[in-house]
Amino acid sequence: MTKATPLRLGIAGLGTVGKGVVKIVRQQAQLLSARAGRDVVITAVCARDQTRDRGVSLAGYAWETDAVALAKRDDVDVFVELIGGDTGPAKDAVEAALAAGKDVVTANKALLAHHGQVLAETAEAAGSVIRYEAAVAGGIPVIKSLLEGLAGNEITRLMGVMNGTCNYILTNMEKSGRGYNALFDECAELGYLEADPNLDVGGIDAGHKLALLASIAFGTRVDFASVELEGIQRIELQDIKHAADMGFKIKLLGVTQMTGRGLEQRMTPCLVPDTSALSQLDGGTNMVVIEGNNVEQIVLRGPGAGMGPTASAVMGDVMDIARGIRIPTFGIPATQLQDAPSAVAASPAPFYLRVGLHDKPGAMAKVASILGNAGISIDRMRQLGHADETAPVLFVTHKCMRQALDQAIEAINKTDVVATSPVALRIEIL
Repeated sequence: MTKATPLRLGIAGLGTVGKGVVKIVRQQAQLLSARAGRDVVITAVCARDQTRDRGVSLAGYAWETDAVALAKRDDVDVFVELIGGDTGPAKDAVEAALAAGKDVVTANKALLAHHGQVLAETAEAAGSVIRYEAAVAGGIPVIKSLLEGLAGNEITRLMGVMNGTCNYILTNMEKSGRGYNALFDECAELGYLEADPNLDVGGIDAGHKLALLASIAFGTRVDFASVELEGIQRIELQDIKHAADMGFKIKLLGVTQMTGRGLEQRMTPCLVPDTSALSQLDGGTNMVVIEGNNVEQIVLRGPGAGMGPTASAVMGDVMDIARGIRIPTFGIPATQLQDAPSAVAASPAPFYLRVGLHDKPGAMAKVASILGNAGISIDRMRQLGHADETAPVLFVTHKCMRQALDQAIEAINKTDVVATSPVALRIEIL
């Protein structure tokens, strides 16, 4: 039998993940060939600085300084985009690769969250594929699970912890007793933060991932603009401690589900039961929980970042292409994806509400009255110890809609009893 022609890769971006991909292709060439039924080789690479020592041999590879030029090379079958960013060289090069009829493997969640629909339509019209396992949850094969293993299920809900930096900060606030600012600075020193830190701590990075998973899970067009985003910047040590006293932990949690009002997508800090699998995550570990009508619930857990795990995800996509597995970008043809109405926090839930009040008679009663007038029933209410003229008060509500709570918070902020603006966290029912 004649052996199939090699699959030729062009890698754009030789940072942490790019170096990891080169290492896998070099060190595991025989294993890859045996599993794919053909050789998988790198023919060309692209990065700005050719002289830099990257700790991995690049001998034998053609070199391009322009990613678009790499994408157009005749000796590249699969363009591997590891540059990042939703505009500029990454977008230009992916578009060039698709125009040249090449397949694309990318780790770029921002690019797909903002331009996924157009890119998917372009790829599918040309007979090309876009694969992006590495864009979501590092080494966890969550996209492959949704596209293939769970294809026989109607997905009812998907949730997860998808940003390792936020999880590192929140878990270490609890373990070390240090505050948000100290741990933010530590993350910066360790290199855990994006160049724009708000992408991490503001929930944007994780929101990109959630938007992609929602599209696959529910057959909808990617709609990152409708993801409800709230970061972890306002979480204080006292919130961590109060949550623990009630049997909860705080996580930046993504949740998406199709409701009677439309598609709900939110990436916000939530209280989760300390007996749940999600609460047990430490450091940079990610977890995705998928619920389907036939499979019921499955839990996927693993490293959310790093050279090895992310390069492993890239190579999983490369190997599928080498084997001839060709699936539409979001599971069904892009032209058949539906526009789903956005449903902001469409499902009711109990909420944790912390308010700093001026220490004067009637302050707590005034807040309780506003909540009651908004139709929000109070489950628990407690005034906490304090050393100054600001009295922190904790409320736990019965189930209510977030919109009603937001209206009540707006009214509370207009009173003369509020010293610090309320912090509201959803208590997620798992």
